[in-house]
Amino acid sequence: MIARIDEAETEGWLGEVEGLQVSLAGAEEKLRQLDRSHGRHTAVDLGIPTMRGDR
Repeated sequence: MIARIDEAETEGWLGEVEGLQVSLAGAEEKLRQLDRSHGRHTAVDLGIPTMRGDR
């Protein structure tokens, strides 16, 4: 994505540069979120399964 930003800057595609920078910032933030949550596991209550006739 950085190479595409460089290309857009070289070509003078200012709107494209801005859009790519926003996308890059979003991707970097998502990676930071994943890094922060790595190793943190939480239990999820899935409920108690029932048979169709048990209702």
